[in-house]
Amino acid sequence: MADEISVLVVDDSALMRNLISRMVEETPGLTVAEKAMNGYFALQKIPRVTPDVIVLDLEMPEMNGIEFLKERKKRGIEVPVVILSSIAAKGAEITMEALSLGASDFVQKPSGSISEDIHIVKDTLVGKLLGYGGAYRRSQGKKVLSPSEYQTKVPSTKNLDIAVHFKLATEAPIAPAAPPVQVKKPGNTEIIAIGISTGGPDALRVVFSNLDADLKIPIVVVQHMPAGFTNEFAKSLDRICPLTVKEVEDGDVIMPGRILIAQGNRHLEIEKKGTGAVARVSSSPLVSGHRPSADVLFASVAMAYTNHTLGVIMTGMGRDGAQHLGTIYKEGGMTLGQDEQSAVVYGMPRVAYELGHVMEQVSLENMARRICDVAKTHR
Repeated sequence: MADEISVLVVDDSALMRNLISRMVEETPGLTVAEKAMNGYFALQKIPRVTPDVIVLDLEMPEMNGIEFLKERKKRGIEVPVVILSSIAAKGAEITMEALSLGASDFVQKPSGSISEDIHIVKDTLVGKLLGYGGAYRRSQGKKVLSPSEYQTKVPSTKNLDIAVHFKLATEAPIAPAAPPVQVKKPGNTEIIAIGISTGGPDALRVVFSNLDADLKIPIVVVQHMPAGFTNEFAKSLDRICPLTVKEVEDGDVIMPGRILIAQGNRHLEIEKKGTGAVARVSSSPLVSGHRPSADVLFASVAMAYTNHTLGVIMTGMGRDGAQHLGTIYKEGGMTLGQDEQSAVVYGMPRVAYELGHVMEQVSLENMARRICDVAKTHR
């Protein structure tokens, strides 16, 4: 199918190449462009097969994933890369190095470098491939099939849920519902809460590197990411952000000019305590299919800070955060949503917009400036 998103699978294990390729071929809208056993062969194949997205192992002979990413950067290759990372402790640091070298995102292998149970992360992996590959195709002026087109062109034996779930349709969103009635007028911003998922690592790099150094308002973030990676992710963001960025710990004081990143597999809530506020980390059940959940964070900041909150919902699959961004709105807070054109997956911000919970849609390029301007405005 000419409009399918083509995937280059790069892994030194023949078993892994075959397992990943099977998952790709079973997914409506994806097809395997080619397979390569290391970065060297991948570089040779890219000009010939012109993939839309690359799945890349990190540990490979002759040219490993990091070396491939360095060479990709030198050659100006813009095809997005999704890393397959092992769960080894060292894996988190190497994975963040890969992101800093231009990889778009990563998926954690369930059981080390050769994972016969790779099917466990199938939905996560193919979701990222659909998102990044689709965004790249659109940037190149190529067509991406809509869910309705999948239903007519893809055999009925294939699972159509994923294609529909990731909302690859290019049709315009429906008109938003009437916004909630605000119980208070917006006040001065005292906290900024961000919810983000697929496409987040790249997007947060763009936003955080462009924040004003004199932004004296605390920021709390839920980025959907596995446990064991968020500490290194926070460190990587801290290196490029004029503000301090750290992985949250239970009891952390909410401080001006500091960004707290939710831990993988732990909810983050904000609790008012005396004249200040602290972060609470918990393992309570999944909410909106996630832990951490943006809905949990948004609900807690709306309760703690009411009309002094700025809520921001950005690129991501599904609807996490959309409901309780509305709670921030109802309490008199300000809300921003990333626009469709700049979102890798226009899922979370789309649902929030259609519910009437987004006051203003903003491009990724302008998001840092808009966050700073709204946060610094006296009301």
